[in-house]
Amino acid sequence: MMKTTLWNVQRSKHMCLVMIAGLCALSVTSELALAAKKGSFRVGVIDPQAVIEQSKAGRRALAGLKEHAQARETVMKNDQKELEKLQEELSSASSTLGDEEKKRRQDRFTQKFQNWQKRGQEFQAELGEKQRELVEEYMKKIEQATSIVAKRHGFDVVIDKGSQATLKIVIYHRDGLDLTNEVIKEFNKRFK
Repeated sequence: MMKTTLWNVQRSKHMCLVMIAGLCALSVTSELALAAKKGSFRVGVIDPQAVIEQSKAGRRALAGLKEHAQARETVMKNDQKELEKLQEELSSASSTLGDEEKKRRQDRFTQKFQNWQKRGQEFQAELGEKQRELVEEYMKKIEQATSIVAKRHGFDVVIDKGSQATLKIVIYHRDGLDLTNEVIKEFNKRFK
């Protein structure tokens, strides 16, 4: 009867990854133009999603985000159970209550339901903000680690290759151009 408006952690993770892909695409455009002026340049690819998911600090951050979302989801589920109980009480006692008492209980239920919906929206906005902050923080760190690896190997440009979960930016790249594993190692060295 009541639809749950709880967010799905997987959907939230997907939104986070889409934001990562977008930020990477913006920074790549200017780097490609600069490298093209040199006449000859090397292009590498990286999967920022994999860096976050496979690095120690990234796994901790994602676990913290998931824990935060689960705590909010628990609050919402408990409130939903209370609403369902109130609705049952209202339905079962409906025939024995006077009109005034019935209206009072219905108003109470309506108010609690509206508060529950509002809290769900606030929690969703809060989670979105935490994701945005995580993306910004980790993209800066990924850029630093990627820069070190790219300079070490003479790459002029490193492009976010995207993934199935986000936007697929790079359709093809030859072996040896994917710097993801080396960036993960550098990331783990720099950001514990």
